Amino acid sequence: MMRLSIRVSNRWALLGLLLAVSLPFTGCKKQESGDGAPPPAKVTSVADMNVITVDTDKVSQFPLQPAEKLEEASQLTATGTVAADVSRTIPVISLANGRVVEIKARLDDYVKKGDLLLRVQSPDVSSAYNAYLKAVNDEQVANKAFLRAKELLDHGAISEAMFEQAEGAEKDAKADLTAAEEQLKVLGVDKDHPSSIVNVYAPISGVIVSQNVTQSAAAGVTLSGSATAFTIADLSTVWILCDVFENDIAKLQRGQSAEIHINAYPDKVLTGRISDIGPVLDPNLRTAKVRLEVANPGILKIGMFVSATFSGKTKETHAVVPATSVLHLHDRDWVFLPAGNSQFKRTEVHAGKMLNNGRQEINSGIAPGQQVVTNALSLETVGDQ
Repeated sequence: MMRLSIRVSNRWALLGLLLAVSLPFTGCKKQESGDGAPPPAKVTSVADMNVITVDTDKVSQFPLQPAEKLEEASQLTATGTVAADVSRTIPVISLANGRVVEIKARLDDYVKKGDLLLRVQSPDVSSAYNAYLKAVNDEQVANKAFLRAKELLDHGAISEAMFEQAEGAEKDAKADLTAAEEQLKVLGVDKDHPSSIVNVYAPISGVIVSQNVTQSAAAGVTLSGSATAFTIADLSTVWILCDVFENDIAKLQRGQSAEIHINAYPDKVLTGRISDIGPVLDPNLRTAKVRLEVANPGILKIGMFVSATFSGKTKETHAVVPATSVLHLHDRDWVFLPAGNSQFKRTEVHAGKMLNNGRQEINSGIAPGQQVVTNALSLETVGDQ
């Protein structure tokens, strides 16, 4: 009996020992599978949004065409505005001070050289005319004294010095008379028909681009009003001032020609030449003013927006596709390229100018010879369904 009890007690002791050893492993396993462990990652494949898949039997509805190759001189396009040629812009000034009594022209009028612009009532005319009359009298007196002195000298009645004095006085009187006559001419006064009204005429033919005088206003260069009554600009030749970035200045040179495209007249293309490249850059935009001289056919107006295209000496190669191959979407240009397995891939390009026969130049994005879908809009419509 005693042996049996010992064996039983030993058995229970062994069982307790096994339970004690197994408890730590059980706790670790629960701790590893606790709530703080991150969930396993999930991978989801997303289809390319630029790839369109069509039914095999409908692929023929979207014909392909290889992009053509075009070689032409490199081009640079810059925006600009129309301005008057400074050398062809003349201010109209009344040299006679006074009050404007009549205006014959208005702002934006076209005038010819010699046309009457305004009339000024001036007290300067009276002063100038009085000075002229005095100079006439003085010259007559001096001339008579000179003739008398010459006659006396011939008879030995006076000395050579007295004759020279009379001769000098006569020359001074003539000089004063000439100055008085010139003063009347400057004021625009006819010495034979004097008047207090001074007429001011157009110095050149052109358009009045500025008017600084009104009826009954003050006129003249010494008064408090504007010295320039009108400003006339000859717009037969105008300037186009373009902003060209610093990195592109080296591509341009004086005398180089450019095509001028006018925003107001899309069908009109003019030709101009570079007359100056500004020596000073805009510190904020890093651009220089490039000046073009352009013959005005009568449609260019001061302040108009234009674009100038300059052609360089080096040639560049571009792709050319049908205009219908280019899809304009969200201010970006796209074409569709075949991707195999009844699929087409939409590819972004940088479209250039329109060419004849319904073609469009592609500056970058595809190379000549690549196949493109000829009707991009119809394929895009299928992709949206």
